[in-house]
Amino acid sequence: MVTLLLDATRLEVVLSSFERTLARRSEPVRVERSHISKVQLTDDAWTWLRGVPNPGTRVRGTVAMGTWRSAGAADFVVVRRRHAAVVIDLDGDPEFERLVLTTRHGLALVQALHLETDDAATEVTEIVAAAGDAPPASAGATKPARAPRPRRAPKPATA
Repeated sequence: MVTLLLDATRLEVVLSSFERTLARRSEPVRVERSHISKVQLTDDAWTWLRGVPNPGTRVRGTVAMGTWRSAGAADFVVVRRRHAAVVIDLDGDPEFERLVLTTRHGLALVQALHLETDDAATEVTEIVAAAGDAPPASAGATKPARAPRPRRAPKPATA
């Protein structure tokens, strides 16, 4: 999973060596905090992909990493399987219009973007530990119980 660093002025997406290879990107993605216009949580990040990887890697249903280009737009994507993700819409960023990131700390990121922070960069997992009361990202994702099926009335016996 990607490492998200957030301070008072920017969000930084730090990639592991494996992610850098698949994304074909050597530097972390840095986004000014003032460019973030909307943050959404999603259970299916695959529906948010638009365009084609250029440069990047896509293995259908397994992994999608890199820059996705469509008609006049570029998105940065790090998606793994069917895990929960965060979609960050950007306004005025010179490089990307959207970030789609698979992370188990999406809820903490949404909460952290609304908090006043100091100038030191803080890893999002540390914000969750400091808050202590933040529910996990999968909270409320359980399936509702199914209603029991009605039983058929027995057939009358023939004489």
